[in-house]
Amino acid sequence: MINFPDPRDAPFGDIVAVGGNLHPLNLQRAYARGIFPWPIEGWPLTWFSPQERAVIEFENLKVPRSLSKVRRRAPYRITIDAAFPEVILACARVKRADEQGTWITPDMFRAYCRLHELGHAHSVEAWENDVLVGGLYGVDAGGAFAGESMFYLRPNASKLALLHLIEHLSGRGLDWLDIQVMTPHMRALGARTVTRCEFLERLAAARARSLNLFGAES
Repeated sequence: MINFPDPRDAPFGDIVAVGGNLHPLNLQRAYARGIFPWPIEGWPLTWFSPQERAVIEFENLKVPRSLSKVRRRAPYRITIDAAFPEVILACARVKRADEQGTWITPDMFRAYCRLHELGHAHSVEAWENDVLVGGLYGVDAGGAFAGESMFYLRPNASKLALLHLIEHLSGRGLDWLDIQVMTPHMRALGARTVTRCEFLERLAAARARSLNLFGAES
C-alpha cells in the first residue's frame, strides 16, 4: 500500500505522490486524504491534491431559470448506481475541447469499477427511454463525495444528473461537493475554489460526521 504524505507537505505543488498502483485500498486511502489519481502519459502514476480545489456549496448553488424549467418537465429518468461501468466508459469516450485523449485509462476504468463493486464509487444516470444519455460518477470519501467526471449525449442530461446528485447528498446531510477542478460550467452553477488547507479541513470535518451517503437508511 502507498504511504501517502500529508498534502500540506507536498514539495511538488499539486502532485503529492508518484508511483504505486490503483488497488482499492490505495484509492480509499488517497480520497480519505484529499488525494486522487490523474495519470499523465509517459509518467508513473501521479497522485494529485490541487493547491486550489473547486467545491460546490449547496447553499450557494445557482440553478439557471432555463434549467429549472427543463427540470420541471422531467425529460429524463434519473437513477443512481444503475449503470456504473457504462457511465465511466462514456466519460472516457466523450470528446472535450480542452483535452487530447482521456485520463480514464483502461486501468482507471477497471479500478473504479472495482471500487464501485466494493461500494465506494457511485454513478448517476440520465435515461431517455432506455438509452443512457448522460451521467456522472464519483467517489464516497467516507462521508464526503468527490465528483470525478460527467458526460452528456442530450441537452442538459449531465446537468440534471448533477442536480439529482446534489439533492440526494443534501438529503443525506452533506452540504457540499468536491468537484476537484474548476470549469466554466461549474462556476456558472456557483462553484468556487478554496485553498488546499481549507479543503482538507472541510474533508476531515465531513468524514468525522460518518454520513451514510448511499447505503440503505436506517
